[in-house]
Amino acid sequence: MKSGMIAAEVIHQALSAGKQPEEGTLDQAVRNSWIDQELKVVRNIRPGFRWGLIPGLLNAALETYVFRGKAPWTLSHHEDHKTLKLAKESRKINYPKPDGILSFDLMSSVFLSNTNHEENQPCHLTLKDSSIPVTYNLELYDTPEHRYCPAGVYEIVTSEGKPKLQINAQNCIHCKTCDIKDPSQNIVWTPPEGGGGPNYPNM
Repeated sequence: MKSGMIAAEVIHQALSAGKQPEEGTLDQAVRNSWIDQELKVVRNIRPGFRWGLIPGLLNAALETYVFRGKAPWTLSHHEDHKTLKLAKESRKINYPKPDGILSFDLMSSVFLSNTNHEENQPCHLTLKDSSIPVTYNLELYDTPEHRYCPAGVYEIVTSEGKPKLQINAQNCIHCKTCDIKDPSQNIVWTPPEGGGGPNYPNM
């Protein structure tokens, strides 16, 4: 929320001066705020889990209670889209059916988010290359879009006897997972028209 407030302030200052925000201005403004200090303290916790659960927890305890963010090193992060295993190297997981008590089906959960997009607005999810979902993602990863999207936005359908990626953008809950996780970085997520998207009533 604070980063959004900072972005608004940077844009307002630039427009008030009659010019466009310069590249790097927002990044520097965030680094000058308390956000930078908060993130610096916990910078090594998430990367530590690359070694597994127990080593990750031990590293998190060390960083939290001993170094308190002052460790003389910074562990590097990996890019999520580079970590997917090929389908042939992975075991298919058969999840139990939702019981309606502790676990629920995908569409019921999307319904609870009150997600809404105007039917006639341009699709805010686009592909750089429409052939890649079939020739690359389907062939090598067995359509990961279908699994990493929590709202069922992406699905493979058959059109004229050939597989095709269908984008159900009206279900999108704006998590941006597809933009981050797509192994080919072929999906482009852009903000949809104002007022659209999830609207959790109890938040």
